[in-house]
Amino acid sequence: MIIWDANPVAIGPVAALGGLGWLGGLEVRWYSLFFALGVVLYYLITQWLWKRNGWKVSDFESLVVFLFVGLVVGARLGEVFFYQWDYYSSVPVEIFKVWKGGLSSHGATIGLVAAYAGFWGWRKTGGWKRISARISGWKKVCTCRLLGSRNGLNKPFGDQESRQEVSLYGQTLRGFSFMKYIDVVAVCMPLVAGFVRLGNFFNSEIVGRSSSAPWAVVFAQNGESFARHPVQLYEGFLAWVVFAVVMVLYLKKRHNDGRERELKAGRDEKIGSEKADDRGVGRGSIFHKPGFFLFLFVGLYFAGRFFIEFFKEYQIQVGSDGLPFGLTMGQALSILPVVVAVGWAGWNLKNRDYSKKR
Repeated sequence: MIIWDANPVAIGPVAALGGLGWLGGLEVRWYSLFFALGVVLYYLITQWLWKRNGWKVSDFESLVVFLFVGLVVGARLGEVFFYQWDYYSSVPVEIFKVWKGGLSSHGATIGLVAAYAGFWGWRKTGGWKRISARISGWKKVCTCRLLGSRNGLNKPFGDQESRQEVSLYGQTLRGFSFMKYIDVVAVCMPLVAGFVRLGNFFNSEIVGRSSSAPWAVVFAQNGESFARHPVQLYEGFLAWVVFAVVMVLYLKKRHNDGRERELKAGRDEKIGSEKADDRGVGRGSIFHKPGFFLFLFVGLYFAGRFFIEFFKEYQIQVGSDGLPFGLTMGQALSILPVVVAVGWAGWNLKNRDYSKKR
């Protein structure tokens, strides 16, 4: 049995300095530090993978903004609608007070997927370049009309350059696939989830059920004298194991893809005589299907979450979350992602035809 009495506040309260009176009483919690560390590591590692694929960094910078907003908004709304609707519906203003805590991992996942879809739609229509091109094109049109230019009066989009700028929309519409970035975006998601659970442990929140196991923890900060399962650490460990598995497989795929490109270019005659099966996973495998790493993460993580929830206290009310078969809300929310991941895998295993170039 372990006595856990860590102060959830890492730094603070900060004393007011000079004219910064608004800083008085500000606290920095371990949860915030771990969350920030997870986000920074996600940014650095995903950027590294992004560059290895030769994609434009400007697209990555834009995507990160979408993902961060989707993460926070989705996690907050997940807490509101899945766990604490009775409370937040009575005091809606509390929904906006994110600093008081209350984030849902299932809501975060939904928010991230929605954010990626939003980025895809924004990028597919040209993003900021599209907006800039439209503004530039219409400025030239307006200028031509104001000056009474014959070219401007006869041609609604002005000169050749203006028409080319405005046609940027059609070009980007044909050249951007929804699945293009999805795997790279997904690889490091469980890394962040692990740090969030470590923050929960330091906050002595989202605790497990009572236990007599040698590693059981007494959360003294909660005024308790009995031990519980440290489910925050269980889930954090699960998330990091999933991250390790997904990352290793992704790098293996990248390595195999690189060798295939060398074979096609005829750069290595010795390796060129080998069969695809001798090099590891062949191109005809589900391993090379776009979306594989997203659904691998979703399937492994939420399947693990479902079983760990058996050791977790109910979050909505004491003794029950009001669901059939005594399920926790976390278990109920984990079923659909696992079903979708398994369904995706089954469908693609049944229809093995990856001969098309990605």
